[in-house]
Amino acid sequence: MTTFGELTGWLDEQYPPASAAAWDRVGVVCGEPDRSLGSVLLTVDVTPAVVAQARELGASAIVAHHPLLLRGVHGIDPRHPKGRMVTDLVQWRIGLYCAHTNADIGPYGTVAALADRLGLREPRPLVPSGDDPASGLGRVGTVEPTTVGDFAALVADRLPRTAVGVRVAGDPDRAVTTVAVQAGAGDDLFDEARRSGADLYLTSDLRHHPASEALCWPESPALLDVAHWAAEWTWLPVLQQRMADGLGSVPTVVSDLNTDPWTSRVG
Repeated sequence: MTTFGELTGWLDEQYPPASAAAWDRVGVVCGEPDRSLGSVLLTVDVTPAVVAQARELGASAIVAHHPLLLRGVHGIDPRHPKGRMVTDLVQWRIGLYCAHTNADIGPYGTVAALADRLGLREPRPLVPSGDDPASGLGRVGTVEPTTVGDFAALVADRLPRTAVGVRVAGDPDRAVTTVAVQAGAGDDLFDEARRSGADLYLTSDLRHHPASEALCWPESPALLDVAHWAAEWTWLPVLQQRMADGLGSVPTVVSDLNTDPWTSRVG
């Protein structure tokens, strides 16, 4: 049977840790390399509910996008939520591996998955990475002629439903043939999206001032803001298929838990 160490080695090959941002914390969080795997749970976030789901499924490992220990933790105190989760994972012998910015930039990463889900044709990186023209930050491609409002409706239909929904900044009747996307928080790519000639830029976690300033440029694309979790969830079925192709003996389950922190909206 495939071991946890073999799984993490395969993931390292698919999403090299060296390609992660310098501030990131990716790779193995806990787990026994020689432990044989049963099933593997795939998730965007690691939360107490996800850890409980893994235990209920009898999963041997979790593969997550967002690192559990991204910010400094100086002890595994079970009175702290993160300490409790790590304690539970170790106690229940559930391995945890995280692939974050190293799983964003490649041709089978989060951004490529989002672009594919939304039907972008011939997508290319907004910011190429290294010598591989298929890797980099963001994507931009063409779509069938549409409008901002109609494309927003398509996004709402193709992404998992959340309380946040799809926020629109710009004329809903504006014509759209070129779309830029960035999974996760992407207000650092406003300039690149504008220079790409995109009619519309979709990302997450847009803040008031950066979005307002971006729209002041006469050539600015319209903006769509979606839930961070929903945009990056689109990667999980892609990862599941790649694991089936590369590690056929390992059953995988895509978590159906909505881990977006916003649970309802009023007004």
